[in-house]
Amino acid sequence: MTGPATASQNSLKERLAVRGGQALSGTLKVSGAKNSALVLMTASLLTSDVVELCNVPELTDIAGMVDILRCLGVRVERSGDRIQLQADSLSSAEPPYELVNSLRASFFSIGPLLGRLGQAKVPLPGGCRIGARPVVEHIRGLKALGAHVSVEHGSVNAAVPGTQPRLRAAPIILDCPSVGATETVLMAAVLARGTTTIENAAQEPEVQDLAQLLNAMGADITGAGGPVITIRGVERLHGVRNYSVIPDRIEAGTFLIAAAITGSPMRVEPVIPEHLNAVLQKLRDCGCRLEIDDAGIMITPGQLQAVDITTQPFPGFPTDLQAPFMALMTVAQGTSVISEKIYENRLQHIAELQRMGASIRVEGSTAIVEGVPQLSGAPVTGSDLRASAAMVLAGLAAKGVTHVSGLSHLDRGYDNIERKLSSAGAVIERQDIRLTDKIKKVE
Repeated sequence: MTGPATASQNSLKERLAVRGGQALSGTLKVSGAKNSALVLMTASLLTSDVVELCNVPELTDIAGMVDILRCLGVRVERSGDRIQLQADSLSSAEPPYELVNSLRASFFSIGPLLGRLGQAKVPLPGGCRIGARPVVEHIRGLKALGAHVSVEHGSVNAAVPGTQPRLRAAPIILDCPSVGATETVLMAAVLARGTTTIENAAQEPEVQDLAQLLNAMGADITGAGGPVITIRGVERLHGVRNYSVIPDRIEAGTFLIAAAITGSPMRVEPVIPEHLNAVLQKLRDCGCRLEIDDAGIMITPGQLQAVDITTQPFPGFPTDLQAPFMALMTVAQGTSVISEKIYENRLQHIAELQRMGASIRVEGSTAIVEGVPQLSGAPVTGSDLRASAAMVLAGLAAKGVTHVSGLSHLDRGYDNIERKLSSAGAVIERQDIRLTDKIKKVE
């Protein structure tokens, strides 16, 4: 696997050339969920036994997490979509700043490190610049479990006092249903003394996936997927083999929108429909027919009609699909109102869509989108992971060629998206920007 620094550097020097107006057909395959795989990988820190995950996507974020875990002393072996992790000789409780700074999910290591070793020092996280992602809820949860926590010089220092450091169970009420805080407390509490409850817990499928993995490792967790989770602490966890990461609901939603924006009947699989109920309803509302079976979804688009969306925690409409869905609404008949309620800076893609001819005006955290007959190809840049995906989708529907830069974001969350779309009939190519610049100079 290419290291994260190298892959990211390559992505900065590349762009996608997307020729619009091409119909798609066949089946688009969905990879394992990035946001689930990353946290499952950190759960391996909780045991000295082997944890084997399968259906792990090939992404720069996954490569970054591999590097971080190796720096902590975890032995990691990857073959295809399988990763084996063994933390039988942890050499550090402090992941390096240089690696953590670019990967927000690395902060999840604080829970299992604290739970198993009784101490952790983790730099504050980085990631996409889409607004504040406070770790206050994580810290409050760890303090409730008996840890001493301080923030100094850009790092969170946490330690369990006493000669036999082990966290103690506690009732925890989250101020907001934060996915990250719920997962941090889950991993910290599985080895704590007593029974911990998390009220106002995040209900996202990724939380459910983590709880299922931890239970497979010997934890005693009930209620995941609901607002109250109960964790009965155990003495130790054991390893697990062949645990499959859930399909990526955001990638699945992106592919369904790709079919809708190009007016193409398509099949998308594998999909767990319950993970996408809010999105599927909006696709129906805007004129798409969906046939759902155990393996996936067949989508048949009709005449697109404008619909309104408001992003909300699960089971509401996911913020990660707001930008892709806005791209769809730019070519729908009528006016749609799209309200972003999760991240305050997640409307940066609007200016890029406007470059392609979209009619959008912004009022605070709300975008009013008036559909236009057609977008036109233009050079655009994705400001974050999902904005980059929205640019690709808009390019599929535009007249002419759209050049999408900002692939360092896109490659963090989509496993070779151009190969998958090309296999379904899209005309899309990854280009070396340096090479195309040289060609222009010669011409």
